[in-house]
Amino acid sequence: MTTTTRRTIGVLAVQGDVREHVRTLESLGVSTVRVRRTSELDACDGLVIPGGESTTMAKLARTFDLFEPVRQRVKEGMPTFGTCAGMIMLADRIEDGTDDQETIGGLDITVRRNAFGRQVDSFEDDVHFAGLHEPVHAIFIRAPWVESVGSGVEVLARVEHGEAAGRIVAVRQGSLMATSFHPEVGGDARVHRLFVDLVAGPK
Repeated sequence: MTTTTRRTIGVLAVQGDVREHVRTLESLGVSTVRVRRTSELDACDGLVIPGGESTTMAKLARTFDLFEPVRQRVKEGMPTFGTCAGMIMLADRIEDGTDDQETIGGLDITVRRNAFGRQVDSFEDDVHFAGLHEPVHAIFIRAPWVESVGSGVEVLARVEHGEAAGRIVAVRQGSLMATSFHPEVGGDARVHRLFVDLVAGPK
């Protein structure tokens, strides 16, 4: 088991499911910080970009003068985990985005925004997740899916049931991870544990 207390993981705290991510990370013994300014970002060894509304999150990150610093840290290799809107923020390409939508980038993927439909179309599914023995109960809320991945991207999970079966909903590329669903909801910290181990580095 890796030592996690020496690492600090930030949660981008301009909008979205900040509290839930902080609670999950702290349940794993991780030191956390809510990131609203560059000085807080500078203290982080890794970063979570939570679910929320991707266009609003990008605009608020600009307002807080965080957008370019986060982009630079990602480019420099800081481990970063995006969930739902956070996946959109880390994608290099977006389908059905707004004309002025910006992303942090770094993941060589094409994401379809709101691919599963509106809030009323939210659903849950058990998905097998690479590196975990038992399926993850995944909660999808106005979620994106991954349309395509580059050659360096590992697919971690796909939808397994219904009309969307086979759609990619979790990926990893180097120090970046992203899920379409919300692993911070439901009390299962295993996906976060995988990210914490990624931040901690080789055992």
